[in-house]
Amino acid sequence: MSTNSSQQPGPQLAPRNENGSAPVWLTVVGIGDDGFAGLTRAARRVLFDASVVYGAQRHLAMLPARLRARRERWPSPFDIEPLLCEPHLNVCVLASGDPMLFGIGATLARHVGAEQMRVLPAPSSLSLAAAKLGWPLQDVATVSAVGRPHAAINAALHDGARLFVLSNDGATPAAIAASVTSRGFGETKITVFEHLGGPLERRIDGLAHAWDTAECAALNLIALDCKAGDDRPRVALTPGLPDDAYIHDGQLTKRDVRALTLARLAPAPRELLWDVGAGCGSIGIEWMRAHPSCRAIAVEANAQRQRFIERNREALGVPALQLVAGAAPAALAGLATPDAIFIGGGVTAPGVFDACWSALKSGGRLVANAVTLEGEATLTECRKRHGGTLTRVALADVQPLGGFETWRPALPITLYETVKP
Repeated sequence: MSTNSSQQPGPQLAPRNENGSAPVWLTVVGIGDDGFAGLTRAARRVLFDASVVYGAQRHLAMLPARLRARRERWPSPFDIEPLLCEPHLNVCVLASGDPMLFGIGATLARHVGAEQMRVLPAPSSLSLAAAKLGWPLQDVATVSAVGRPHAAINAALHDGARLFVLSNDGATPAAIAASVTSRGFGETKITVFEHLGGPLERRIDGLAHAWDTAECAALNLIALDCKAGDDRPRVALTPGLPDDAYIHDGQLTKRDVRALTLARLAPAPRELLWDVGAGCGSIGIEWMRAHPSCRAIAVEANAQRQRFIERNREALGVPALQLVAGAAPAALAGLATPDAIFIGGGVTAPGVFDACWSALKSGGRLVANAVTLEGEATLTECRKRHGGTLTRVALADVQPLGGFETWRPALPITLYETVKP
């Protein structure tokens, strides 16, 4: 079939950036399930001007035959290195919907630099689903299950919450339904959208406990309108979850002290915590629950407690918590530099505090707790060398005494807090 060459200018040199510096040689085009026909005029022009187009086979198959650019499938396993080796002419990448939303756009920006690329997004699957459901998109949490543990949604399960789950495959909706039911959210309304925005679009509605669609289309998005059962324990967003939210053997920073400790550790987005002598992992878990981008490494030598950490991180929705099996200070070697450190166990062990202090970045926070006189003496000496504050915490609970009730004091806790210059 002949074509009009005036409509196909062919590969051209990449344009300069708006400030005239580095050339913009890479364009990421978002494409929906409606394919090439759904693209804007600007996005189509980019594709016709491109020298090469990278994308998944599904996206490349949407392009018309008259487009002359070389087409390259992403390698398996996925790797952007072939793209980075391209000569800097006009290179285009096709991505689903909005490439900057759980997409390849952010990955490319880290490697190429935002100043050398531009992004032409299409409506994301989240925007399309929110429009169909009538949900304010800014009020809906989003969790990705693409190549990630389904337990990540557990941190977002709250009565009345609305949640989008980016699905990994056709079996994901049934697995998510079973998971939320097991967590006490069986009355949650589930909506699955298949092939959003395309000719094969389909919607499936149901309740989590009664979900009976074993396999959906591989391309799907899950919407959860969460409803907790009457007997579902409340799991708050604030630090200091109930002690029975954890599986433990008694080696646990108790609820009230945990809240005080987290307040001093002061988690912030993208920061990394070392939880040294982690016990059942409660400090690291609640650090990560403070913000989706918070990271934590739990260092624990006891094998049984390591299993507790694994089970607790799944149940409380932070499966990305890294577990290092070993005893400090040896187990600390080679770990990523922390923004904050909590020493919950082993503060009197030779070399532990010094190794932690040496690894902590400038401006980082260190908090350590002690119950014994020996531990308190160690923290007192640390304060002499590195400054900071010591706080004595004494708590008491009401317990029976014969036919009456009285206060039973718990062992006092000494909290040490300091900031590295």
